[in-house]
Amino acid sequence: MKDNYKKLVKYWQETAAYDYDTMKSLVKSRRYASSLFFGHIVLEKILKALVVNEIKEHAPFTHNLILLIKISKTKLNEKEIDLLKAVNNFNIEARYPEYKLKFYKLCNKEYAENKIEKIDNLYKKLCQKLKPKK
Repeated sequence: MKDNYKKLVKYWQETAAYDYDTMKSLVKSRRYASSLFFGHIVLEKILKALVVNEIKEHAPFTHNLILLIKISKTKLNEKEIDLLKAVNNFNIEARYPEYKLKFYKLCNKEYAENKIEKIDNLYKKLCQKLKPKK
């Protein structure tokens, strides 16, 4: 596994990029709750790429972004950590029926676009951490 970890990193990067495009398309089609759910998936996958890059083996089976950022040993500022905490909730609220209606009401255009912009910025920052150092 130690030699194959680069393939795993690439897998997580490529699927994160694919889901990133899906997230952006969902915003354009005004599917705000779904776009935020995909925002969680995008951050989860890029964090798993960072985790695999750090530990040189499979990432743990978790959706917890805070746990993934800790395992990856990636340093973020307090606002970025707060964003990860908020985005963690999108995974639960968009998935389970008892939370969905409340979540859909919260996800208006202004709320979603604000969060998507922050997810977008953090995603791009995390992608930069995977670029080879010159």
